[in-house]
Amino acid sequence: MGFFGKGSLSRSEPSWLAREKKRRGLHNEKTSEEITRLRRTERRELKLERARMEKLAIEERLKAEAAARESVASDPLEEAAQSTPTDDTTNVTATTTEKFSLKKAKEARVLEARQARELAAQNALAEQNQPETPSSSKSVRFSSVVQKKEFLPTSPSSLQVPDSVVDSLDVDDFPNEEHLQLSNEEAFFLAYSLGALQIYDSPLKSGEDQPISPITTSALLQKFCHHSFQPARDGSASLQPDDPFMTSYAVYHHFRSLGWVIRSGVKFGTDYLLYNRGPVFSHAEFAVIVVPSYSHPYWSETEERKNYTAEKQARSWWWMHCVSRVQAQVLKSLVVCYVEVPPPAVSLEDIGALFGQYKVREFLIKRWIPNRTRD
Repeated sequence: MGFFGKGSLSRSEPSWLAREKKRRGLHNEKTSEEITRLRRTERRELKLERARMEKLAIEERLKAEAAARESVASDPLEEAAQSTPTDDTTNVTATTTEKFSLKKAKEARVLEARQARELAAQNALAEQNQPETPSSSKSVRFSSVVQKKEFLPTSPSSLQVPDSVVDSLDVDDFPNEEHLQLSNEEAFFLAYSLGALQIYDSPLKSGEDQPISPITTSALLQKFCHHSFQPARDGSASLQPDDPFMTSYAVYHHFRSLGWVIRSGVKFGTDYLLYNRGPVFSHAEFAVIVVPSYSHPYWSETEERKNYTAEKQARSWWWMHCVSRVQAQVLKSLVVCYVEVPPPAVSLEDIGALFGQYKVREFLIKRWIPNRTRD
């Protein structure tokens, strides 16, 4: 339940199998995409109902103000006595309308669903009472929107799965053509930290009978570090403490150990997204950017190392402005994680001691808005 990986044929979690079974009529449960569409439809209906009630409240208030102005024009002596009760009445009306708008929207939606079920039951009963016609053609009634569309006989929408094929497929025997995709950080966390995953090398070639043993964690760490570059670095190259995988996994392990659900933040221009419970419960609260830091004396001993670290840490002001602007638009708080890079390690056998040398410093960055932060 850690929300690791994504489906190769789905947007996030692997849901292709459930959608395919639903399409072929093997089960009637709602898929996650259908639940999302229903939730968005309900939210849109609630917003429309709330806007409608607010419009009615404004109209009532305008009518009350117009009546008050007419009464004041007819009798100026009653101006003070009529202005206050009118304002109070209109305010109470607007507050009451706003308070009960969501409740009325839900009641209207329930009533519409009940009427739709009753209408469907009446139609089904009418179809059962109709005598069967000897003609093999079926009369199909479409809505006005569907009738305007033309479907070619060779179009995918006109193809249907025969009933014999559906009957021959069992729910348990249905092939799952989707596989789970894991990032390098997720795979290493599952293999090293949780011990819930074994990673093997390429499959055996034809004619080989020797069993394949899983890759050790030290070899897996080297492989992930080499593949963190684009293009992949040569496997004979030595491991550096500031390799992209080393710093990114240090941050990933840090937040995972604190209970956060971490997903990729590439669609928002960041490294990670932090979820409190998971993507299916709420949106991400924080967006994380990983920046290496070289405060250890080893990185300032020579002039070459100073120039190297200065180039690795350099970030322009417009880059930070763009990232901060994007996170403000999507209602996320920007967190900059500085990873203290240790000197190069001699051995990679003790991975716990190796990552224990890394330190993560978190900084929360917010936009300065004069109206909100003037104090």
